[in-house]
Amino acid sequence: MSIAEKAKSAAISAAVTQALAYLEKDPETNIPKVMNLVDKLVPEDWYVAQRQAFRKSIEEKNHWYDLIMKVYALDPGVRKAFFRNFIVNASLQGSATQEEVARKENCNVPWAILLDPTSACNMHCTGCWAAEYGNRLNLTFEELDSIVTQGKELGTYMYIFTGGEPLVRKADILKLCEKHSDCEFLSFTNGTLIDEDFCQEMLRVKNFVPAISLEGFSDANDGRRGSGDFEKVMHAMKLLKDHKLPFGISTCYTSQNYADVSSEKFYDMIIEAGALFIWFFHYMPVGSGAATELLPTPEQRTEMYRRIRAFRGSKPIFAMDFQNDAEYVGGCIAGGRRYLHINARGDVEPCVFIHYSNVNIRDCSLLDALKSPIFMAYHDGQPFNKNMLRPCPMLENPEKLRAMVKATGAKSTDYESPEAADTLCDRTTPYAENWKATADRLWAESGHDCGACAGCAKE
Repeated sequence: MSIAEKAKSAAISAAVTQALAYLEKDPETNIPKVMNLVDKLVPEDWYVAQRQAFRKSIEEKNHWYDLIMKVYALDPGVRKAFFRNFIVNASLQGSATQEEVARKENCNVPWAILLDPTSACNMHCTGCWAAEYGNRLNLTFEELDSIVTQGKELGTYMYIFTGGEPLVRKADILKLCEKHSDCEFLSFTNGTLIDEDFCQEMLRVKNFVPAISLEGFSDANDGRRGSGDFEKVMHAMKLLKDHKLPFGISTCYTSQNYADVSSEKFYDMIIEAGALFIWFFHYMPVGSGAATELLPTPEQRTEMYRRIRAFRGSKPIFAMDFQNDAEYVGGCIAGGRRYLHINARGDVEPCVFIHYSNVNIRDCSLLDALKSPIFMAYHDGQPFNKNMLRPCPMLENPEKLRAMVKATGAKSTDYESPEAADTLCDRTTPYAENWKATADRLWAESGHDCGACAGCAKE
């Protein structure tokens, strides 16, 4: 990184830190004034569009303003830790270090690392490959600690637990949060293990945020996740809200629940419950037990695309659509470009949904894993499609995954039933072919040129 770039990064971090400290004194009074402070601290040509959007939200007191005020209703210690770890450490200073290391080493360096502390889970949800793995595999605390320590050296301060059910390992997760108090930890969880004691521990460590799985209203959710799960999730959300703790929702949308989870009623329910964000994930037909009938049709996926964007303009919740928002991050973010996944056996995988690898974290460093053949194939091949509504090398471009696995000699890391890439890609090819025409039309309608359809060719 050049001296000028380092100075810019330091100036932005300092400006944000000062602005946050200013807001803490009296948020409602000072929020309208904060952009004047930021304007004084950074050059006028830096992040102009972002600053204008933030200023507009403040002036209009719209739904984004409402979301900001919800954040300021959180426990003060937890809020301050989030701002420091997520905004300053992970997103500003950390990103600058990641870019520097990536240039120096000529490989991807992730903004976030996904970790499976355990393969164990107390549930057995339809279509979930994790439920097939059993409870035999775990990363030790020492291994988790080593991964985070190595990650911080690369500039990575964001860690996300997956599984299995991560909270089966509550004690070690909290110990990790406490030791690495400069990092932000998020966990995808079914929410059934969140209780009063755990809420108190969250208040103590301050840097842990749950994303609770919810697949719709009671019938749709319990139909996939088991009878009574909906009520358990609602109870967990009430506990978190009562303790002024941040949390979000993780929703896998399928052919069966897409109408529920994209409805205004669903949005209003989770907002009232206290959720600050929701991550939508397209169902991925991974593993021998994959239920391909759960794959959304092109029409259903289009509805998700349109509804999520519409509610972004009116609802006080931060919504992310993992499959349809690739345009905002330049395509596929796996392979260490923005994140990677390490499973409970230590296999370092390019994506939480794509279980192929050349290396195990028990045998190599994190940096060496990022330079392994399958990760370099991602590095050299991204983006996998000019149409950002077709970002994935498995779901929408299966020929790309076939080629990468074959060229790199990556092996299946499926715990129970190793699956050849050809088998997986044969399963996703019909979906990719069915989605292509709709995706190209939507991409053209949004004013983009992918060169793949008549509408684009005319532009």
